[in-house]
Amino acid sequence: MSRRRAHDTEDESFDHRRNKRRRVSENQEIEDRLESLILRVGERSTSSVESNLEGLVSVLEADLGTFRLKILRILSDCAVRMPEKCTVYTTLVGLLNAKNYKFGGEFVDHMVKTFKESLKLCRWDAARYSLRFLADLVNCHVISATSLLQLLDTMIDVSNEDTVPQVRRDWFVFAVLSTLPWVGRDLYEKKESALESLLLRIEVYLNKRSKKHHNALRVWSSDAPHPQEEYLDCLWAQIRKLRQDNWAEKHIPRPYLVFDSILCEALQHNLPQITPPPHHDAFEYPMPWVVYRMFDYTDCPDGPNLPGAHSIERFLIEEHLHHIIETHHHERKDCAAQLLNFPFKHKIPLEYCIVEVIFAELFHMPTPRYLDICYGSILIELCKLQPGTLPQVLAQATEILFMRIDSMNTSCFDRFVNWFSYHLSNFKFTWSWDEWDSCLLLDAEHPRPKFIQEVLQKCLRLSYHQRITEMMPTTYAKLIPVTPVPNYKYTNEEAANLPGITVALQLVGAIRQKCTPEEVVNILKEIPSSGYSGEEMSDGSFNALKIDVFVQTLLNLGSKSFSHSFAAISKFHVVFRALAETEEAQICILHNIYELWSSHQQMMVVLIDKLLKLQIVDCSAVATWIFSKEMTGEFTKMYLWEILHLTIKKMNKHVIKLNTELNDAKEKLSKADSSSSDTDEDTPHKRKKPITHADKPSEEVVERMEEKLEAANVNQKRLFLIVFQRFIMILSEHLLRSDTDGRDPDTDWYRWTIGRLQQVFLMHHEQVQKYSSTLETLLFTSDLDSHILEVFQQFVALRA
Repeated sequence: MSRRRAHDTEDESFDHRRNKRRRVSENQEIEDRLESLILRVGERSTSSVESNLEGLVSVLEADLGTFRLKILRILSDCAVRMPEKCTVYTTLVGLLNAKNYKFGGEFVDHMVKTFKESLKLCRWDAARYSLRFLADLVNCHVISATSLLQLLDTMIDVSNEDTVPQVRRDWFVFAVLSTLPWVGRDLYEKKESALESLLLRIEVYLNKRSKKHHNALRVWSSDAPHPQEEYLDCLWAQIRKLRQDNWAEKHIPRPYLVFDSILCEALQHNLPQITPPPHHDAFEYPMPWVVYRMFDYTDCPDGPNLPGAHSIERFLIEEHLHHIIETHHHERKDCAAQLLNFPFKHKIPLEYCIVEVIFAELFHMPTPRYLDICYGSILIELCKLQPGTLPQVLAQATEILFMRIDSMNTSCFDRFVNWFSYHLSNFKFTWSWDEWDSCLLLDAEHPRPKFIQEVLQKCLRLSYHQRITEMMPTTYAKLIPVTPVPNYKYTNEEAANLPGITVALQLVGAIRQKCTPEEVVNILKEIPSSGYSGEEMSDGSFNALKIDVFVQTLLNLGSKSFSHSFAAISKFHVVFRALAETEEAQICILHNIYELWSSHQQMMVVLIDKLLKLQIVDCSAVATWIFSKEMTGEFTKMYLWEILHLTIKKMNKHVIKLNTELNDAKEKLSKADSSSSDTDEDTPHKRKKPITHADKPSEEVVERMEEKLEAANVNQKRLFLIVFQRFIMILSEHLLRSDTDGRDPDTDWYRWTIGRLQQVFLMHHEQVQKYSSTLETLLFTSDLDSHILEVFQQFVALRA
């Protein structure tokens, strides 16, 4: 009996566990089905959005009792992650609120919590989408207009805060302004005086805010034919136009209008008092930007009109397209397909809007959101999907950009070169070059011939020299790059008279015989210590002739490919380190690389990058070499600044890496200490697994890491000081010489150089910002020429 009873008990226990697993599995299936239904509502299907919503409301209402929390979470996630379907989800919440007032209240609380957390965690886009969603709930009779206006007023209160960065005040004003297209009409009808009061407060703030940063962020220095408007000024003009039109816009779908008879009977909720979190020094706010304009209605052929620059529809279309790129930029094919499936494509000249938005992203200052190649690859996919129209629009855009290149920002010039060369390489390098041949009459430093020259240099990296020569008309001969071959001076006609020729020939033979680094060192010992007798290159601290013979010979032997060169450098790394003991010696190495490879820009870029990685040359040596007199003729060429930026980025990455490692070590140390104290206090049954001795860094290790970081910060600061000091010296010298000679200082060279100074500030703004007070004290002082000082002041204003 007892055995049977025990067996029965085991069966019951097994059945209970099996039923529990089945219930969990069934619940999971229902949750997944609900999530799928909510996510797909409003998407293209055979039935209308309204009927989809009605069906979904019935399903959700039945499941609210069991899956209330899950439904709340999914809906609040959709509000933030799918802002383009904002009105669909607000309608859904409105219908649920009409049937279940308690759920409506819970959702509002959940949404308010999401909004407050987003503000606290500096998730600015999520906060703005949450605010928009709350505002649109007013249209669905879920939230009262009065409580929303109180929230908007509270946010505008931030604009009156003292001793906070302007970018904080700007964001709160922008968040409110960008919400008004959704809810403006309803507020206008119900609370007109309160809405006008809110708008007046915004206008007062916008009139008094500083726009010192504006010129630094412009794509073009000229406002013809399209003004380069600051983003808040542009949005304010669009909102004023919307107000003149009695808050009637034609872009936002509003499915809740169909359900107005149901929604208007629902009880409304009041938003609680929401106070924005106070400013903290660790908070990073979105930087200001300039609204990019390339086309107007006159550029578009017959078909739908392009909305005006100050129509709210233009803002809404552009924001939607930017969001599509943000969502799908990892997969270029999906991104292109989604852009072409824009919901309102028949009401607008879609190809023009897409091309303008992609170039707005590419030319975004201070830096684009994604790599240049991301936008290039999306444009190629768009041309494939829409071969009948998009290539023509893109060609028209390229023509506009080339015609306006005279006043283009230097950073944008570089990005234009990179995009156009990449685009040409994907379309057999075909272009109507004859239409641009007027640029051949201009000075070589003028942006138009300079653009073509730089494009051909980039095309050379993506093809080969003969192909570039064949694709260009003969009239462009002077702009075509020279054949990229090494200029090894020890095989030239005058080589017999060069000092070091004997050792060079001996070294060639030894390296071909696969000698060791030690044997190379012994061969180089045959060169006398004096090196170049009486030459400026050798100051006694290093032997310039040894460097000359070794670097030129080794790299010439490895000139067949990048891989050959890398292998040669790696094999004789020890010799390089022995020769490059001082900064002057390192500059001498760079000088010899330039002398050998002056016709091959890409080779110079990759070799210097390799030397930096192997720590053969220091970042400061590269910066000093770039500004040296021997590089004067190369100073306006793109590759030289590519080298400078990769040098600065390498230094920045090193500092960031050390900083991350130090923070991780400190965190492990504090966790280990707290873990050991917790272990002592816990009972034996609840004792936590302590961090092992191997995991825990010692205090000595942390101290050494702090010292390393401090040294890296010193080197980083020194690098920036070298770069900015050299800029100031050469620009001041040019301005003084122009003033003395009575010449206009605003030459092509001056515009390129001042543009490069601005580029360094903007490309590395996060790192340079740390040293802004040092730079202001040591270099950018009040007695500096206003033209140079203005660049620094514009940079500081970006985060002010």
